Amino acid sequence: MKSKPLPLNEVVLGDCLTIMERLPAASIDVVFADPPYNLQLRQELWRPNLTRVHGVEDAWDRFESFQEYDDFTRAWLGACRRVLKPDGTLWVIGTYHNIYRVGAILQDLGFWILNDVLWVKTNPMPNFRGVRFTNAHETLIWAASSSSSRYTFNHHAMKQFNDGKQMRSDWALPLCTGKERIKLNGKKAHATQKPEALLLRVLLASTKPDDLVLDPFFGTGTTGAVAKYLGRQWIGIEKEPRYVEIARRRIEAVEPEPSEARTLEVRSARRGPRVPFASLLEADLIRPGQKLYFKKDRRRCAWVKPDGRLQLNGTEGSIHQLGSHLAGGGPCNGWEHWYFENSQGQLVAVNELRKRYLKVASTLPGVG
Repeated sequence: MKSKPLPLNEVVLGDCLTIMERLPAASIDVVFADPPYNLQLRQELWRPNLTRVHGVEDAWDRFESFQEYDDFTRAWLGACRRVLKPDGTLWVIGTYHNIYRVGAILQDLGFWILNDVLWVKTNPMPNFRGVRFTNAHETLIWAASSSSSRYTFNHHAMKQFNDGKQMRSDWALPLCTGKERIKLNGKKAHATQKPEALLLRVLLASTKPDDLVLDPFFGTGTTGAVAKYLGRQWIGIEKEPRYVEIARRRIEAVEPEPSEARTLEVRSARRGPRVPFASLLEADLIRPGQKLYFKKDRRRCAWVKPDGRLQLNGTEGSIHQLGSHLAGGGPCNGWEHWYFENSQGQLVAVNELRKRYLKVASTLPGVG
């Protein structure tokens, strides 16, 4: 029987187990899964000012017992294992409510755990009752199909997020807030929308251009939006029709990164400044695709890539490396020699953005 074509770059409405049964075996490069956490909420939460906390109250997060949740987890992880390529990897995110159970089942099914990564939230929700520590992180497990998998890891690209040094397994990023947070009638469209900065790191770390990424719990489409921008193929599965429509509209509006800028190979980097340039992208102070000008010369402009490197006429590197290249090979402090155009059309040194970032970061726990 001839297999059906893959629903590439589509949001598929339906239950993930049913949809994954239709996908060919060994067809997916990377899975990113943000499953129900089984938070086991039993009462309403209120702030000290008597305003109600709108947490995860949806039916999709309700399970009658740990056994029911374990059965559900084993089923969807088993389905993911079937569709993953032998050298593929899987990311799954969770909290203390579920991640330990998920990790044990991953190992029982034969996955090989590569890392657990802490998403350290710089703006976590407080514990309003004051009876526990504030839950200020979530855990991502990164696992290969097996211990012999030749999986993708873009080691050098990830250095751009850690001051030019080897990337760590603790990622300080804010919650999804502000203009990135999708709202309907003034309320959050989805209770657990993840920040694009988180998915940017995940996909830059573990995929190559044109790799196929599957998200079996697609929600409002963060995985698809970031995958499209980075030039990856994607498939999203979502059983809630209201989320499907939101995700489709959101991803339709995404402009992909230019194809000539999608390579992730980078040369070894010297130690960079105290603030990684990529942090400015995560703080929305610089945008991927934005132009920077070397020594205020509008004829020598470079494009900002999603991982914080610059690209100019086929040459890529950090702000310091590319600056050194343009300066004839000598040392170059990129913070002082690259300029951006502000809203008044003036060229301003990117060092001003670093100062702005440090000023804001100094007020946030876990940053700076």
